Amino acid sequence: MTEGTNGRQGLPVSTYRLQITAEHPLTEAASVVPYLTELGVDWAYLSPILRSEQGSDHGYDVVDHSRTDEPRGGRAGLQALADAAHHAGHGVLVDIVPNHVGVADPQPGSWWWDLLAKGRDSEHAEAFDVDWAAGGGRIRLPVLGDATGELDKLEVVDGELRYYDHRFPIAAGTLGGSPRQVHDRQHYELLDWHRADDDLNYRRFFAVSTLAGIRVEDRNVFDASHTEIKAWLDNGWIDGLRIDHPDGLADPGGYLDDLDGLGARYVLVEKILEGEEQLPESWKCYGTTGYDALAALDRLFVDPAGEAALDALDAELRGGARVDWPLMTTVTKRAVADGILHSEVLRLARLVPDIDRADDAIAELLANFSVYRTYLPLGREYLDEAVAAATRRRPALTETIAAVAGRLLDVGTEFSVRFQQTSGMVMAKGVEDNAFYRWTRLTSLTEVGADPAVFALSPTGFHSVQARRNSENPYTMTALTTHDTKRGEDVRARISVLSELPADWAEAVRRWNRRTGPADGPLSNLLWQATVGAWPLTRDRLQAYAVKAAKEAGTSTNWTAPDEVFEKSLRRMVDLAFDDPELNAEISAFADRISSPGWANSLSAKLFQILGPGVSDVYQGSELWENSLVDPDNRRPVDFDVRLALLRRIDAGWLPDIDPEGAAKLLVTSRALRLRRDLPELFTGYSPLSARGRAAGHLVAFDRGGVVAVGTRLSVSLAADGGWGDTTMELPSGVWRDQLLGGQSADLSESIQVATLLGRYPVAILVRQQ
Repeated sequence: MTEGTNGRQGLPVSTYRLQITAEHPLTEAASVVPYLTELGVDWAYLSPILRSEQGSDHGYDVVDHSRTDEPRGGRAGLQALADAAHHAGHGVLVDIVPNHVGVADPQPGSWWWDLLAKGRDSEHAEAFDVDWAAGGGRIRLPVLGDATGELDKLEVVDGELRYYDHRFPIAAGTLGGSPRQVHDRQHYELLDWHRADDDLNYRRFFAVSTLAGIRVEDRNVFDASHTEIKAWLDNGWIDGLRIDHPDGLADPGGYLDDLDGLGARYVLVEKILEGEEQLPESWKCYGTTGYDALAALDRLFVDPAGEAALDALDAELRGGARVDWPLMTTVTKRAVADGILHSEVLRLARLVPDIDRADDAIAELLANFSVYRTYLPLGREYLDEAVAAATRRRPALTETIAAVAGRLLDVGTEFSVRFQQTSGMVMAKGVEDNAFYRWTRLTSLTEVGADPAVFALSPTGFHSVQARRNSENPYTMTALTTHDTKRGEDVRARISVLSELPADWAEAVRRWNRRTGPADGPLSNLLWQATVGAWPLTRDRLQAYAVKAAKEAGTSTNWTAPDEVFEKSLRRMVDLAFDDPELNAEISAFADRISSPGWANSLSAKLFQILGPGVSDVYQGSELWENSLVDPDNRRPVDFDVRLALLRRIDAGWLPDIDPEGAAKLLVTSRALRLRRDLPELFTGYSPLSARGRAAGHLVAFDRGGVVAVGTRLSVSLAADGGWGDTTMELPSGVWRDQLLGGQSADLSESIQVATLLGRYPVAILVRQQ
């Protein structure tokens, strides 16, 4: 490993995520580098930049792994960004997508086009997971509308088969006759799109039929799909890799072994860890992309005293029933296994034809996993746990479940491997994209990688998590907002304040529901939380969020069979939030009420994330308030000129107020980032610090070895109890100065009054002077 800047072994201490698109390409990102330097960032972190579907705003639908995406700037743009970043002392981390390729609009020359044209004789046939026997030797493509006679709408144009905007190749020697007759002679079969749930015969990314899985466990496929990535590394343009969805791979550990040979000095995996789950020690990576850190940070600012009242409101809104979270998720995962991912279950069942009712047992096992997947023989305990839970639920299937589990222990067989690839898909679709939208008692808890059954985390519990990360995973990433979070970090920080105001919130929800008359109580709670958490926001943004959330919840409408009447009533509910003067005023007043304590949560969380153990990622734009909702809302463009102008005012001595402009967050973010980057010698350990006095429970602080981070939790009850009063904090030996106050900071030592220390801001960054 090469020696990095600041004496580190080529590893980052922070990153800044940039969403690269055709509208905001790599060349534009290169122009942002000077701002990143001033902000205090260590490495630039890029969203996927391999060639993707035309018009893609995210890049995860890679269509050609051998080319840097030209609309995003191509190789020239990447080199320009790399030159700018490296000249300024930054590393470059790039998000890559090894699991799948986009097949929505295949082009001549692509792997998928060649597969459709030549079938099993294609040189790329081994790259894809296709069950040819199940399709009678053809690939089943679920693209047809559900009207009768859709195949009669096929046309032959310029030697291609066309269906509206879809294009398909025609195999050599099969042209002639009607378009439908031509279709019947191809290596593919066009199906009604509804049949994807049951009749698909190729592996895909979750339930997205336009993303086909590829077999990177085959060394030839790995080499072919990583040629361009290797060139980036060989040319010195990039320094690290973030691996998207490793759980979709046949052998994640083996993949990381292969990847290790390409020479990236920093590798992360987008892996969701559940509970006390840890990454396999054998994996050649530095950690995850940080959802586990996000879950702990969020819960530190939730008041455990509010749980009972919010549970009661939730039960009231669902007709008196209280949520049993394990049962809810088992039901939603089972629905996924029986619904949008049933094709995957049926394919697994075809691999064990001698086991009667295997499909039922497979689906039940998938529904009862508590983690995304096992890596057998690692993770055997999770399989045993799932077997026990599935057997309790379905005692009549006991023998069948045992037989299926026995086959899973034949490690390395197609059945065992494919089951493990499938379990993460069921978890993600059943929990993240369904149950998270159903249990709405406090939606800051329903975030990717989090367990909403864990309501709050005490300072002691938080310090335990931090100390463990410092000792075991010091270079894992930590995050607060990503391109996949359900709500931006500052929206969640404001929503968490509701745990301190449960009675007032319950009354507001009841009152607003009476005015708008929603037909779905839990969904209304989710929507009102999003409204006050992101307020002020535009009508269009809230409308889009409301409809997406309702479809994901699937209780009153859904993606495949939308209830237009309900969705119309939902849009009316949103409209009233803007058009009903009294309701609008009440929403604004409640949003204002939670803003200040919410901003205190935000500043504290950001400070703890950056100064705490791990490599902190700042999602683009989140150095000011990050008030986005779920994608695509969280992928909106960022005005870097505004941020640079504010930062330069701060550097000139301005101490901004904590207000809607968000400059106070920029102050905290920049000072913390600069310390991490420029003074690594002050970050050698992790020691919790305690306070004394009546408000001691509201203060959270830790010493990293020369830098002390101090933050505030539960600001509403702190103010209600009269503030900090006589609360004091003992500092480690030495003389300390607050980096946020700059020249206005006094030297501090020994026992200090918290009311004085946090007189201007709810956070402080103390640096030892001697």
